[in-house]
Amino acid sequence: MKDHAPRRDSCCAWHESGFYSLHRFTSIFGLIPFSASGKFPLLERLRGDDAAERIFATVADIGPKLAQRIHEHLGIETLWELETAAQDGRLAQVPGMGQKRLRAVRESLAGRFRRPALTKPMATTASELEAPIGELLEIDRQYRELAQKQQLPRIAPRRFNPTHEAWLPVLHTERESRQYTAMFSNTARAHELGTTHDWVVIYRDDDGSHGQWTVITSHFGKLRGKRVVRGREAECTSHYVKQAANSTTTQDHRRSQTTLFSLGANQ
Repeated sequence: MKDHAPRRDSCCAWHESGFYSLHRFTSIFGLIPFSASGKFPLLERLRGDDAAERIFATVADIGPKLAQRIHEHLGIETLWELETAAQDGRLAQVPGMGQKRLRAVRESLAGRFRRPALTKPMATTASELEAPIGELLEIDRQYRELAQKQQLPRIAPRRFNPTHEAWLPVLHTERESRQYTAMFSNTARAHELGTTHDWVVIYRDDDGSHGQWTVITSHFGKLRGKRVVRGREAECTSHYVKQAANSTTTQDHRRSQTTLFSLGANQ
């Protein structure tokens, strides 16, 4: 496991220069994965470029304003993610996305993905993306802990940041060959709900695959108060059940060892 957190002097420079120092430090610390196309995929997200909005506006029944709302409310960047949102119900929650329009979007995307020239849609299951639920929750824990200790570089995102303050901590970490970048959510929805320091977005950008997950604090049901990966609540439930069982087994083993030790001492 490798984590990239600049030395103190470098971290201070990040704080002072904000976003634009990303170009300088990526080559030194490997903070942002560099694609074969000559672009920084994550860097473009951080800059707040409207590339995703322009892509969404090419889909049937999605105009520029709706494309912007989709981008801001869902925090998605690609057509593959748009298709996933259309299928799992998130897209229907965006204002202005009625059932008729949603059907048109689904049909338009289905038509695009059937083209031979296009690669298959981005995988969304844990096995295909090789992002186990425990791995994502551990990255979320590590990010929030380091952010609280102010041990991460911070950037000044363009969106929703009129003062250009470098407030957004960024963590780049590796798990085997998988490269992840984590940061607090800077979407319109997160600002509206006051969760910009609770929702953590985890990106995967490497040669193996690409993915995006949002980890939040649950306020409902059995998972209330626990960190969950949005859209994968069932897996989170299983993870915490298994975690609790392992903890109980460990405690029972320690009690057993203590009892045996006491009996031996009395003899």
